Amino acid sequence: MSRTLRLLITGGGTGGHTYPALTTLAAVQRRQLPHDVLWVGTASGLEARITAEHGIPFKAITTGKLRRRPNLRELGTNIADVFRIPVGVFQAIGHAARFLPDVVLSTGGYVAVPIGVAAKLIRRPLVMHEQTTVVGLANRILARLATRIALSHESSLDHLPASARAKAVVTGNPIRPELLQGNRAAAYDLFGLTFEVPLIYVTGGAQGSKQINTLVAEILPRLLQHAQVVHQCGPAWIDQMRAVELPPALADRYHPVPYVGGELADLFAAADVVISRSGAGTVSELTAIGKPSVLIPLIPTGGDEQRKNARYLAEAGAARALLEPRPTGEMLLAELAPLLADPELRHMMGQAAAELGRLDAAEALCDLLMEAAGHGAPSHPGPGAPGPR
Repeated sequence: MSRTLRLLITGGGTGGHTYPALTTLAAVQRRQLPHDVLWVGTASGLEARITAEHGIPFKAITTGKLRRRPNLRELGTNIADVFRIPVGVFQAIGHAARFLPDVVLSTGGYVAVPIGVAAKLIRRPLVMHEQTTVVGLANRILARLATRIALSHESSLDHLPASARAKAVVTGNPIRPELLQGNRAAAYDLFGLTFEVPLIYVTGGAQGSKQINTLVAEILPRLLQHAQVVHQCGPAWIDQMRAVELPPALADRYHPVPYVGGELADLFAAADVVISRSGAGTVSELTAIGKPSVLIPLIPTGGDEQRKNARYLAEAGAARALLEPRPTGEMLLAELAPLLADPELRHMMGQAAAELGRLDAAEALCDLLMEAAGHGAPSHPGPGAPGPR
């Protein structure tokens, strides 16, 4: 009988750091390997809520974020965070020393640095995962401490310290396997869609995006002449988007919703084009399911990562991207028009996106954890087949 794997997970703050860790834990659980898990994060981060929802043991620590070019408003917070960081390190050492993990998985965010330091001090292997094309500051620090480094993109190698590159392997970015099992017909039934025109799925994230919502509202009357739209606009925007004035003959083609939950896989399967931000998680999902997209990166983000992600997909022929700091509705319409008019172009872009995707990323990262923990790397079951597109 296999010995119990003791896995300590750290990472969070946002979904981009939290969900890859959760998906990798699910891959560990699918192997039916005896295991104990502890997640260490911040009390205010998304990871606190997600672990509570999934019944995962959780410990909170104090941490701070060092802003490299703080403005006057942030300067006081920066000074306070300097004092929080050593407190977090001592808390992390305490949690790690009591739990004594076989391996530590870090998926990024500033909370990961204290646990990475703790793993080094108590001599436990650290597997670090980077979701973005550009390695963030926290992970550049951890790269020097990590036993193994998992990257989502080959191009990230150039952003690692030279001394750390030999430890790196490209695994891809884990995505939820249920996103590969979407049912196109279910989405058409749910939203009352038509087969007369292509379907655009618009999303700005769980809370919606003011920029994306404004751009879509500006072009909606013209856009609906050529497409139907399911628009996840965010709870704060739903009344405003429902109030957009539309030609009566086209109004039935627009479907604003505040939030998309379990139906996301079906929407992805049904969508002909996706309009979205270009965060690491979104890019990983679009490439895994092979969807053409028009990307509107959030600018600025740390290291300008969203614009770099969008450019990466656009240069590969997998997406179109509005890389200007202040894109207009006309620019968005110009990018959409060729895609809506040409099914073959959509198909070619979808294929290009799929070539960048990694369906087995969670299993590959799980293998890396097993290897670092001394459990070997058993062959993993293949991921589910993609649903209809």
